[in-house]
Amino acid sequence: MIYKHIALIGLGLIASSIALSLKRQSLRTKITGTSRSQHTRDKAIKLKICDVKKSLSETVEGADLIILCVPVGVMGDVAAEIVPYIKKGATLTDVGSIKSEVISQVRLHLPDHVHFIPAHPIAGTEHSGPESGFSTLFDGRWCIVTPIPKTNAKRLKDLLNFWCQLGAKVHQMTPEHHDLVLAVTSHTPHLIAFAMVGVADDLENVTNSEIINYSAAGFRDFTRIAASDPTMWRDVFLNSKEAVIEVLGRFTEELLFLQSAIKEDDSNALFEYFDRTRKIRRGIIEAGQDTSEPDFGRIKK
Repeated sequence: MIYKHIALIGLGLIASSIALSLKRQSLRTKITGTSRSQHTRDKAIKLKICDVKKSLSETVEGADLIILCVPVGVMGDVAAEIVPYIKKGATLTDVGSIKSEVISQVRLHLPDHVHFIPAHPIAGTEHSGPESGFSTLFDGRWCIVTPIPKTNAKRLKDLLNFWCQLGAKVHQMTPEHHDLVLAVTSHTPHLIAFAMVGVADDLENVTNSEIINYSAAGFRDFTRIAASDPTMWRDVFLNSKEAVIEVLGRFTEELLFLQSAIKEDDSNALFEYFDRTRKIRRGIIEAGQDTSEPDFGRIKK
């Protein structure tokens, strides 16, 4: 492991899974971590996630790699707080699901001697907190790295190798393209799931108990992600407005097309549409990006 000391800012699902993955490989790496919540720190200590510190300064002091594992809306503020304690030549990265706005926030506070390389491991579940982490979370999953201009080539290679060591497949793209892709594959689906649960809750002739008791597999599977952390998703949507609104507009057009086909009894249009989208869905499964098991089958009973 190229990094002798890794600091985790935030101790949720991603951070705890990073620590557990490193421990699984018996790598001789010092891992420090912190959270603003005493409750979260206590949990992490009990679970022996890492060497838990009370302050940001204690956590990042001497670290070769600092990973921001906090909601995207506060990454700039956290970066400003830790800058005085980051050693010269250290690499700073993040795990946020939006990149353009995070880069804008964080770069404002960084001196030239800190190497900032944004990244996004696409490997979450609907669960949160240190107790939700597991060592195989990143196995076979993609981590997208979005280097900014003038990124040091060696530091970039080191970070790519780091994610590969955690079991991830790595890919590079521009921050702007990342945000558009994730608006399609993650952000908008989450928003729609939240909305669908809201629709069910608002129906006057359907009670909450009926929704809970009689949910078919389609509703359960589709709305599973509506159980995700509300703070995280609030910040995601507020900081990725343009990409999400663009995709929502396209989604609305698709819904209107389907609505029209249903009204006009256009069976051919509906069949062709469903057949085309089924092939895309099968491609996701064939690519190894899904399974019917909980948490993508990564937690073994």
